[in-house]
Amino acid sequence: MSIRPWVVVEAPDDRGLRRVTVGGSPAGSAWSLRELRKLLDRLGYPGVDVEDSASVCWRGGDSGSWPDRAVRRRATMVVMMAGLIAAGILNVVIGWPDASSALTFAQRIAGAVLVLSGVVQGAGAVLVPDHWGRREFGASGAIVLLGAFIALAVNSLLFLLWLEEKEITPYLFAFAPLWCWSMWACVLLIREKSWKGLPHPNKFVAGFYATALLSAVSLAYSTVYQPTTAPLRFSLTAEFGRARQDRSLPFVHVPLKLSVKNTGDVSVYVIVSDFSVYGRTARYSESGDPSTRAWKESFRASEEAERHIDALSYQRLSSGRMYDPGDVLEAGQEDTLVHVFEIPRDVPYDLLDVDLQITYMRKDRGRIDVDHYREPYLSWRHPRYACRTAECKGTDTLTYFARVRHNNNLVNVTRAPLYVTAFWSPTKRPVYSVSSFHFAGGSIDYGAQKRELKKFGISTRHATAEVSVAELLRFIPSAPR
Repeated sequence: MSIRPWVVVEAPDDRGLRRVTVGGSPAGSAWSLRELRKLLDRLGYPGVDVEDSASVCWRGGDSGSWPDRAVRRRATMVVMMAGLIAAGILNVVIGWPDASSALTFAQRIAGAVLVLSGVVQGAGAVLVPDHWGRREFGASGAIVLLGAFIALAVNSLLFLLWLEEKEITPYLFAFAPLWCWSMWACVLLIREKSWKGLPHPNKFVAGFYATALLSAVSLAYSTVYQPTTAPLRFSLTAEFGRARQDRSLPFVHVPLKLSVKNTGDVSVYVIVSDFSVYGRTARYSESGDPSTRAWKESFRASEEAERHIDALSYQRLSSGRMYDPGDVLEAGQEDTLVHVFEIPRDVPYDLLDVDLQITYMRKDRGRIDVDHYREPYLSWRHPRYACRTAECKGTDTLTYFARVRHNNNLVNVTRAPLYVTAFWSPTKRPVYSVSSFHFAGGSIDYGAQKRELKKFGISTRHATAEVSVAELLRFIPSAPR
């Protein structure tokens, strides 16, 4: 009996790896002659003469046929692993905020899918050495391919979202290179048919497409369908109550009742709210024939025109806020405020008018950093936060300012930071903005912000009421007629 092993070295596969059997039993594989000698040494056969045909049988090439390109293979392995790790981290970073704190269930599912896809890519990165090594785990290639496909899909979506605005963001320098990497990785893995090690490759492909379809439907539902179809309705009312005379001062107390109800199905953030009471004065003409110029000026100023009245003028008598900026009105919530203001008994006004307005943002469209937004900046103490627009420039204001984000974090990472800003003053109408303006310089571009207002579902509702001063004072005996 021969004491020498009968070693068979198979022909190189498409990667240059050669299988080795010893005595008819699989013993491993080798990339080079040096690895073959180490393998035989570990098996207890040191010093085997590989050129001796009685000891070693070479198939598909002799002892010099080692087509493996170790440097290229290892470089490919490193690049593939680094790309999967980076893509997985990006998916987790983007998906986690939605998975943990999104408003709707569908949005949380979309975030969770992104986080799960990041975990799959991490598993693929772990299996890269096996796939570019000896392939002891048959599914390693398929998992690596799945990770690369996920990276291609996610980064393609990010790139398409970015093309809508083309704003420079830090994430651009992550997903743009990763998109190029994922294209290279998918082409490489498909070309070498990396799924061949699976026992049932067709089931793998079917499962992959089903997962991709589920993710796409979830994302579309959470970002397009649900925010668009959810109704939003508000009911605002304002009415004056019965006036009462002050016991010791020549003033009359006038109650004002304000009511707001969110009758829709969506909760909202309050951007800014305001109610203002105005006293109207006018010039009366018994002839009923005011001059053309006076009629035009009156109508332009107040959008009212009466035959016997012109030169209408309004003076603000009282102002306040029904809600603080950043407050949340839940679906079905109803609030009532009774405000009492004072006017002199010999008031010169003929009418009193109240204007209640609320500017809000849908919670299913975005999120406001309410902890920051609720704390106002006093413009007389913080000149940096003074109003710079024509509507309130030079006026002392309470300035509210905070970061605002879309509810889908995929959109956030492809946009420059956005901020919601509101200015409130007791002498001016509220001014608000949603834009990239952040008091670092420049001014608010209201033309550019119109798209953002629409995307976040920001709008303003009004309620008005009017009462004659004669009606208010008719129950007060000492009131002048």
